[in-house]
Amino acid sequence: MHFSIPDTQECKEDNGSTYVAYNIHINGVFHCTMRYRQLHSLHEQLKKDLGGSTLPPFPPKKLLPLSPTQTEERRATLEKYILQLSQDPRVLNNDVFNGFLVFAQNETQRAGGGQDEVPIDIYLTSGQKVTLTIPATLQTDDLLEKVCNQIHLPNEMVYYFALFLVKKEENDLFVVKRLQDFESPYISQRCMKGLHRIMLRKNYWDPSIDQEVMGDRVGLNLLYMQTVQDVERGWILTNHEIQRQLAALQAKGAKKEYMELARTLKYYGYLQFQSCICDFPKPGTSVLISAGNKELNFRIDCEDGSVKEGNFKVTRIRCWRITVQQPCSEGSPSSTSRDGCASLEASRQVNLELSFEYLMSREEMRWVRVSSPQAVLMSLCLQGMVNELLSHKRGRKVRTPNERVRKGSLSYVRRDGSSTRVTLNHTGENLPQEGSSHGSSSSQSPIGELSLRRLSERLSDPLDNRPSSPARPNGQAEHTTVENDAFNIMGDDNL
Repeated sequence: MHFSIPDTQECKEDNGSTYVAYNIHINGVFHCTMRYRQLHSLHEQLKKDLGGSTLPPFPPKKLLPLSPTQTEERRATLEKYILQLSQDPRVLNNDVFNGFLVFAQNETQRAGGGQDEVPIDIYLTSGQKVTLTIPATLQTDDLLEKVCNQIHLPNEMVYYFALFLVKKEENDLFVVKRLQDFESPYISQRCMKGLHRIMLRKNYWDPSIDQEVMGDRVGLNLLYMQTVQDVERGWILTNHEIQRQLAALQAKGAKKEYMELARTLKYYGYLQFQSCICDFPKPGTSVLISAGNKELNFRIDCEDGSVKEGNFKVTRIRCWRITVQQPCSEGSPSSTSRDGCASLEASRQVNLELSFEYLMSREEMRWVRVSSPQAVLMSLCLQGMVNELLSHKRGRKVRTPNERVRKGSLSYVRRDGSSTRVTLNHTGENLPQEGSSHGSSSSQSPIGELSLRRLSERLSDPLDNRPSSPARPNGQAEHTTVENDAFNIMGDDNL
């Protein structure tokens, strides 16, 4: 995960006084705006939960109002703090950390509109949808578990799947990102421009897992529907004879036979990205990249009409990094939004780059750079393949909903200084309401409580809008580097 604070906002209190708020971006996308006091409150709660000696030091409080230079220094130190914090796996998997970010996202976007519950549609790859009524602040993993429970997918298979944000362009859908547990899928979808859907898709890379999933009727249906879609959009390579065989099996409803044939085809199980630009074999090369089978596959169209193909094995990637290029907004017209923050009318676009250091031969390491709006998704695919390799080596299995760590509650401090006790309640059971601090009245905001409209049993049948004022120099880049632990288990057969 790449966290940054590229800029700030000047906001107004109800009494007319002003304060500085910090715009937090995650993976190159604006997530929320928080004050210093809010980040300090999060730090104090993480200290209690994880131990203060294991966390990075929090920037000290200043007694006097900050000058512009001091404000920029604080922005930089807060950014360094949250970047270091996000490199700790314990923090990224911590309920307090993720829950706090979700409620900050909700406060910033005012997504619930005062409603206790909101409707949301989750699409399957067949186009069918599951409609739920949920709190606006329901987190990603909780929503995933609710959806899988609704379609009767066994608990042990829930985390073989994930929720993805996909965008409809012309007559096709492309994957924008995999939703994470520090965000509310409802809010993230609502804040995106254009037509976006939340879709349930397979989230593993090892094809041997297919046999386990296909042993369940719902699991088989999910894999079958996704494979049919991948064949139709050309992600899986076929010829006329294979297409004829697949069409015949599809017409008969022979799903297992269809899957067995599809699993023998090239690029089965790969996720294909949109065409992008890389510097391999030379700068400015247009390339089509797919991730799967423990590799990144590059396809390049040559001038003579032929296609050259190259594979970058994950076991030969020593490390990779995401670089975020933060462009500056032009001009300085501002307005005041309903939450009192000065803002620009247009949101900014960032440039994302995935770079990885690759072992070309025994004596040569080379950096390969890819510029793509899907760079973060590519990075997550690499991480997923590496995690599977390491888990297989260590004999670990995928987690289940019953194994999730569940904390009781957190104290969420709002920008106005009031606070509320938030129940981190994945199971949906009502917990007793607790008091609040700063003299404010307490409000209960359960995460995980929702009512479900029953989906038909067909699956079981055999069948960035936030403006900002930039603080960075124009075009300044930030990056986060990930070391590849699977690189260390590479044997001579990988060379």
